[in-house]
Amino acid sequence: MIETTITESVSGRLASWIEPDGRRSETYRLDGLVAAGSVRLFNRASLIDALRRDGVPLPEDCADGMILLHLYARDGSRGFALANGMFALAILDGEDLVLVRDHAGARTLFYTRFEERWVASASLGALRSLIGQHARLNLNAVRSFLTFAYLPGDETLIDGVYEMRPGRCLRLCADGARREDVFWEPREYEWCEADPPEVYAQRLRNLLEQAVAARLPVNQEVGVFLSGGIDSSLVTALAARLHDRPVRTYAINFGDEYPNELAYSGLVAAHCRTAHTVLTFDGKTVAEHLAETVALLDCPVGDPLTTPNLLLARAAARDGLAVILNGEGGDPVFGGPKNLPMLMFEFHRDDPDPAARARAYLRSYQKCYDELDRLLTPDVLEALRDAPPLERHVQPYLESPRMTSFLNRLLYTNLRTKGAHHILPKVERLTAASGVEGRSPLFDPRLIDAAFATPPALKLHGLQEKWILKLAVRDLLPSTILTRPKSGMLMPVQYWLHGPLREMANDLLLGSQARARGLFREQTVRAWMQGRGLIWRRHGQFIWLLLTLELWLRAYRL
Repeated sequence: MIETTITESVSGRLASWIEPDGRRSETYRLDGLVAAGSVRLFNRASLIDALRRDGVPLPEDCADGMILLHLYARDGSRGFALANGMFALAILDGEDLVLVRDHAGARTLFYTRFEERWVASASLGALRSLIGQHARLNLNAVRSFLTFAYLPGDETLIDGVYEMRPGRCLRLCADGARREDVFWEPREYEWCEADPPEVYAQRLRNLLEQAVAARLPVNQEVGVFLSGGIDSSLVTALAARLHDRPVRTYAINFGDEYPNELAYSGLVAAHCRTAHTVLTFDGKTVAEHLAETVALLDCPVGDPLTTPNLLLARAAARDGLAVILNGEGGDPVFGGPKNLPMLMFEFHRDDPDPAARARAYLRSYQKCYDELDRLLTPDVLEALRDAPPLERHVQPYLESPRMTSFLNRLLYTNLRTKGAHHILPKVERLTAASGVEGRSPLFDPRLIDAAFATPPALKLHGLQEKWILKLAVRDLLPSTILTRPKSGMLMPVQYWLHGPLREMANDLLLGSQARARGLFREQTVRAWMQGRGLIWRRHGQFIWLLLTLELWLRAYRL
């Protein structure tokens, strides 16, 4: 159950900010503007210098939120493009409420229209408590979650409550109107075909070092979530080289009887001389913490790694760390292997329908997109008969004129959907709930710009993904890490659903509360629980999605 104490730290007659439960936000005032939110800037020194040159007498210890507010007062929404950091801010500007979310989406922000006023919060739970008995389940969002395993756009599971998109400044007007400005959006930059790969590699290397260095805590140890893949390994290596304090690394084991990547993460830890910790989480431990983990998320995430991520963050907090880095962002920014199915589709494509590309993208998730008619009840399907198509979440990116390369369109789609609404919100909520701050250097906007200014053939070089990224850090890591194929961190969900999670899943998905909600056909759920009816035997992933959704709906009383 989500319990939220509502206090209005920024309030007007027609707009207000609701303090998020369990998360501290600061309040800032400047020349009639009042703002509240959470702001962490990684280029604060250069921003202070620029504002001082314009005659703004900012002290060295000026709060990051005040710097952002000064940028808005000087430049309007364009000022936010100058900031590099993690921020979600609500500004009371006259009778209007102005919302801003950082470039890539490291911090989240939600809003709704309630009782003739705009209300915003960094916490969906806070808005849920405000709405109370008026809250209704958004069936469009249910269908989206089952397709993506997260919510890919501005919709939430609460009807009428929306999530801010990143890189945007949204003005919520007193008369109920909305006006959105885009202050930053990825775009394809021209590149010089004559430049050798080393030119691009060196540019990336410089930006990688700057991104990691800017996110290292001052005079404190730092932690890194280390899987042994190229992304977390390069962040570890750079942190160990650039930081003046010890670096701690953390890896996950699910039991010796299951496949793992401990040899790779151990190799990197030894190579970089970090203080390395391997934490073992079995199915019983995951089951015990699953409901708690799901309740911490503003929007559900059907990634089985959510609970291990939370437990890793808690381990880092117990070790006294305030900041922990990760390697998230390498795939959506630099071209991971999950793009290959879509590239093959494009190569063999014979369907001229403009929506065919979007449909293929949704199927590439390998979730419930093709099973919705079998899974959802007739009543739900009828309610969704005239709903906007699911393809709308990805088609604008896949067909964007901002990109000429199909690979770049895929990366753009991944960045603005999975990156902004799955990866970064999951990192932020689970680390913040543990008392540490998660930082993702590979989502640095300057790195993203550099990636889209790099020839696509250097990102996906033949069948070797992230080739230019590996070239940029080849002197930092053992060749084994650079040449290994990506496997990802696999959880033995399929096995656990026949073991520690079986009784829990059965009680939740076939119990009276789930049946009364009337979302899913009982015979389909039973068949999946028994592993029947699926040629590719993906019932484990499907059941995990349903289980995550059911736990979230119970936590948010929907």
